[in-house]
Amino acid sequence: MKKDDLWRLFPIILKPHNPEYINWYRQEKKILTKIIGDHLIKRMSHIGSTSVHNLIAKPTIDILLEVENEVALIEIKNKLEKESYICHKQKDMFKNNSLMCLKGYSEKGFEEKVFHIHIKVLNNHKELYFRDYLKEHPEIARAYGELKLELMKKYKHHRDHYTDSKSDFINRYTEAAKNMYKDRYNIKKKQ
Repeated sequence: MKKDDLWRLFPIILKPHNPEYINWYRQEKKILTKIIGDHLIKRMSHIGSTSVHNLIAKPTIDILLEVENEVALIEIKNKLEKESYICHKQKDMFKNNSLMCLKGYSEKGFEEKVFHIHIKVLNNHKELYFRDYLKEHPEIARAYGELKLELMKKYKHHRDHYTDSKSDFINRYTEAAKNMYKDRYNIKKKQ
């Protein structure tokens, strides 16, 4: 399928916060832990707009899964693909130290529950800063929700433009959070 066809099949949809999102995350966390194994997972976190109470969101549960090193990325990719997750082959997986795997997409569109699993090498976790900043600053979360609604109207069928247009806002408040929270999320790697 061409990108335009995919965007039509999977448009940007925003919904009010669903209190069930946290349960969807917890259920998927158990599934991922069983598939991957505790030994490869250094930290797993619910991120994205569904993790922020009262924030309008795409009904997609974003999960940040942090691992020790690049070798773990390949091992996890292989395990998840065997379980029918769709893993995006990044241009340079090792340069970015990350991998994206999806669940809940079908040939007919979105399934009831949709997941984006962001798999990254330890301490590549800017999403945690942004999430917590929104949780602790409701006025910024409101402004972010308004921005997303405005962008959905413009880019309902163009996911890249929608995502790119949020970047400045996300980067500004991620930097503010990093200054405020310092090394809150850093985990020491094994030597």
